[in-house]
Amino acid sequence: MLKSSLSARIVLTTTADAEEAGRMGRTLVEEHLAACATLLPGVHSIYRWQDEIESSTECMLLLKTSQDRLAALESRLLSLHSYKTPEFLVLPVEAGSQNYLDWLQTCLRSS
Repeated sequence: MLKSSLSARIVLTTTADAEEAGRMGRTLVEEHLAACATLLPGVHSIYRWQDEIESSTECMLLLKTSQDRLAALESRLLSLHSYKTPEFLVLPVEAGSQNYLDWLQTCLRSS
C-alpha cells in the first residue's frame, strides 16, 4: 500500500570510484545516518571546476535517509569524502510503500 512520506529523503553524491563509495556507504549505514546506500558505478560527469570544463568517470551514491538525519549525514559525508566540494543534493520522497518507509525509519534508529 502506497503511503505519503513527509520525512523520507534521497541524497545524491558522486565519488571518485566505487571503492570510495562503498566505504562511505557502509560507514553511513553502520552509523544509522542512511538506511541504504546504492552504488551506481561508471557514471560520466561533465562539469565546470575552477573555470575549466572537466570530465570524469565517477560512482553515484544514492543514500536513503530521513529529514532529521540530513545535517548529521552531510557533516559525516564531508568528513569522509575525498572531494573538496562534494555533491550533496537532497530529493524529497513524495510517497513509498508502507513497509519500505517503516523499514527505513527502523534502520535509522540508533541501537
